[in-house]
Amino acid sequence: MIDPFGREVSYLRVSVTDRCDFRCVYCMSENMTFLPKADVLSLEELDRLCSAFVRNGVRKLRLTGGEPLVRRNIMSLFKNLSRHLVSGDLEELTLTTNGSQLAKYATELVDCGIRRINVSLDSLNADKFKELTRWGELDKVLAGIRAAKAAGLAIKINTVALSNFNEDEIEDLIRWCGDEGYDMTLIETMPLGDIGGDRIEQYLPLSKVRAKLENTFTLTDIDHKSGGPARYVDVKETGRMLGFITPLTHNFCEGCNRVRLTCTGTLYMCLGQDDAADLRAPLRASEGDDLLDAAITEAIGRKPKGHDFVIDRAGQAPALARHMSVTGG
Repeated sequence: MIDPFGREVSYLRVSVTDRCDFRCVYCMSENMTFLPKADVLSLEELDRLCSAFVRNGVRKLRLTGGEPLVRRNIMSLFKNLSRHLVSGDLEELTLTTNGSQLAKYATELVDCGIRRINVSLDSLNADKFKELTRWGELDKVLAGIRAAKAAGLAIKINTVALSNFNEDEIEDLIRWCGDEGYDMTLIETMPLGDIGGDRIEQYLPLSKVRAKLENTFTLTDIDHKSGGPARYVDVKETGRMLGFITPLTHNFCEGCNRVRLTCTGTLYMCLGQDDAADLRAPLRASEGDDLLDAAITEAIGRKPKGHDFVIDRAGQAPALARHMSVTGG
């Protein structure tokens, strides 16, 4: 699949549910209204959609949410999709998780062919973690990460950098990742959805973070590609990689190879644009895949050059009304 700007689309991120067992302050409001279950695709329909993308050239598939592991019977989807790993049509099947369910599912994930995962973790301070996630328990997440490591999964820690909240912990998180053998990625807060608070107060430019880190660590730019938008450095003192995802301070769209599918069958060709394609209708219109393949091709032909993320300093409104948990974090 080639978009209008000559970029090959080979990476699909799928939100299997908009629901989550956390209420992170940068992601959603505490009193969320989630999608009616009737609007959400069945696991069988998600399998068929994902398989259509694999057939059309997707080589990396990441299941996300919300929190993907809270969806009932979600392991059956991982098991079914693993057939594409066995056939060689898919190079990688992975997921992003908050870690709350990892102790339960880590071994089973490995059995499904998953080799590495991303875990969202923004603080190692139990009180601050509780404040940030509202409902989360740090001990439970750390136990899940340990279980994943013991099962043989490679782990990358995703940390959202938040001004006046965890910016003084970033160095400790980097050292902890080094001690535990985890790579790490820092992410700027993204202006998606009403979170019931002020994003301007949260926003911490990663250019500022990197400048401060270079007073403590030796950071060397490297040409590592993970299939996502991060730019990576080697941290000499820990021997691990550190990534920077900067949707606000540095546009990363020139090499974009991904699209995002929601649990309702809506395809977003760009995280930071509202244009979308309804794939649920062609999916359900026929038992064959001709209509679905045509809809996918048409949608890829509308993929924009880049996003327009900006934090509205006047009205403090999000750039887009939908939440990250709907789009697929």
